[in-house]
Amino acid sequence: MKLKRLGALLCTAAMSAMLFGCAASAQAGNDSVNPPDSTSDVSDSDKDQSSATDDVTPDVVPSDETGGKKIAISMPTDAVQRWIDEAEIMKKELAAKGYAVDIQFAQDEPQEQAAQIAAFVKNQADCIVVAPTDSKELAAAAAEAKQAQIPVISYDRLLMDTDAVYYYVTFGQKAVGTMIGQEIVQRAGLDNLSDGEYKTVEFFAGSSDDPDSKRMYEGLMESVQPYLDDGRLVCKSGRTSFEDTCIADRSQETAKEWCKNYLAGYYTDEELDICASLSDQFAYGCKEALQEAGYIADNWPIITGQGCEPAACKNILDGTQAFSIYGDTSLLAKQCVTMIESVLEGTETEINDMEQYHNNVLQVPSYLCTPTVVEDDNLKETLIDSGYYTQEQIDNAE
Repeated sequence: MKLKRLGALLCTAAMSAMLFGCAASAQAGNDSVNPPDSTSDVSDSDKDQSSATDDVTPDVVPSDETGGKKIAISMPTDAVQRWIDEAEIMKKELAAKGYAVDIQFAQDEPQEQAAQIAAFVKNQADCIVVAPTDSKELAAAAAEAKQAQIPVISYDRLLMDTDAVYYYVTFGQKAVGTMIGQEIVQRAGLDNLSDGEYKTVEFFAGSSDDPDSKRMYEGLMESVQPYLDDGRLVCKSGRTSFEDTCIADRSQETAKEWCKNYLAGYYTDEELDICASLSDQFAYGCKEALQEAGYIADNWPIITGQGCEPAACKNILDGTQAFSIYGDTSLLAKQCVTMIESVLEGTETEINDMEQYHNNVLQVPSYLCTPTVVEDDNLKETLIDSGYYTQEQIDNAE
């Protein structure tokens, strides 16, 4: 296994070397936001595999119009289709503008991703985009990029504990949580309950080591906490804190086990009304537990989700999942391309958030794309008619 890993790392370096010769470093130009500086004073209060990689290797020569600039992109894995799709979108958009592009997949290995970033730096990339495999494990690699004066853009997940990040592009995770909470309030009719009436709820949040999971949880609780406080929402397990609701690695099996335990321990005399799930993976686990416990359409609870995976869409259409939050990742990829171009060409970089994303070192200027609630009524228009999925993909999802 060590020999295989070494071979993979050497291959990464070799591929980057073939693409990247000598290149001048670039600096961001922005009338409203300056790139991070180690001397800046920012307070907290302001705050399956190789074949897919082959498909996205660069096939363009950088044009004279872009000054021969080269973009390096490190994605978490090619085992998840979205990362392949977003890599292809960025490659196509950047190539059309005359940039050369090197895209690598880290196979969910932080050490491999660190090695990829080091190779990008060694071969003098002009801009590096990183969707971290582990947000807290790449600070040293990012520091190498900063030392070489190479701008780093954090994509979808925020690089933590480093001052090397110029910008961050993502979906607003706190807004996602808020949307889920608002949908729960509306669908459960919490504002229309009579005195003494309540709905029961259990919570299923993301991994504790993922900063975005915490933000999503915070957005959810801002929406539902008032109803927990006045008794219109009741969590019979008492597990409402972020620490008590985190599920490591977004495990469907863990969510199922938790839901089974809740049903057996707290819901023998009354029914569970709401599974407040912050991931489609958790929603699948809750569905299985509820079916095994004998729940049917007449007493089926509200199950929420996030991600709009094909299986979640299938569940939405058959009524076993109420909705899922959809972030159009093609918009995310295109926004990242716009950000890359502005950084390298010295034009103003569009941002819309300077408050939410502090990475323990600096407040990171961010662009937050807006997600959408997908339910039975708008699923076809949003996901099928747009070409994001085919009906067959949804029908065949498991």
